[in-house]
Amino acid sequence: MDQIDAMRLFARLVETRSFTTAAGDLGHSRSTATDAIKRLEKRLGAQLLTRTTRHVAPTADGEAYYRKCIEILAEIEEANTMFAAVKPRGLLRIDVHPRLAMSFLLPKLDDFLTRYPDIELVIGAGDRMVDLVREGIDCVLRTGDLGESSMVARRIAWIEEITVASPDYLAAHGSPRRVEELEGHQAVRFLSSRTGAVLPLEFTVDGAPRIVTLPGRITVNGSDLMAELARRGFGLVQAPRYRFTADLESGRLVEVLPDNRPAPTPLWVLYPQNRQLSPRLRVFIDWVATLFPGGRI
Repeated sequence: MDQIDAMRLFARLVETRSFTTAAGDLGHSRSTATDAIKRLEKRLGAQLLTRTTRHVAPTADGEAYYRKCIEILAEIEEANTMFAAVKPRGLLRIDVHPRLAMSFLLPKLDDFLTRYPDIELVIGAGDRMVDLVREGIDCVLRTGDLGESSMVARRIAWIEEITVASPDYLAAHGSPRRVEELEGHQAVRFLSSRTGAVLPLEFTVDGAPRIVTLPGRITVNGSDLMAELARRGFGLVQAPRYRFTADLESGRLVEVLPDNRPAPTPLWVLYPQNRQLSPRLRVFIDWVATLFPGGRI
């Protein structure tokens, strides 16, 4: 293993804190990785890692060397992509909400793979907060407020949110025509996996947001379960409009307060700021943006 490969291995070790994971990500055995790091430390004359049977962590020297490795590796990748003849290639790890993947990504995925035959994809489908650096994920698609994120973020679309309920529920509880008429209604309450809190409903009244917290006998942490409970008449729910297209067309669900929809939710592509935007990641992000013509869904 030459020094550049050893630097790649060391950087991945710092990110994963695991010899087994780092070695596997780069196609090496654990023993090969262990020997390579020992040789690297000997060459540098510094201890880069502290090791126990269960834990690997960079020393102070290791942290400094890691930052320098990231800079050098980024410059190498940039130099390797200076020429138009270099085609995007390699493994790309992404993470996306299952519903977004099913509705937008998968129907057009064959187009991407045909256009870039040398790119392989590993797709994770979830809505949890992932550690992109430690888990080796190149980018994620996420919605909503990012808070204080250290990631580079590119907004690629706005998602329309609506409020719906079943015809049976509205027949029993009435169809509100104003936000003030929501008193006495029930909601299927949604527990956010990001915050651990129940999300309130949001409406727009006279151009300003209005937050409404409705009672509900059922609380869920899955969007598919929430939608099914709405179909079965257990209360009002709010979610992206695209996930209810078939329900609205069939009449299984009815939009409530269409003139008071919540503000649209941004859809982002996020990737680590300390990584060079590789050709494979760049073309993937550009391709994903084409899935949302007009920037609104």
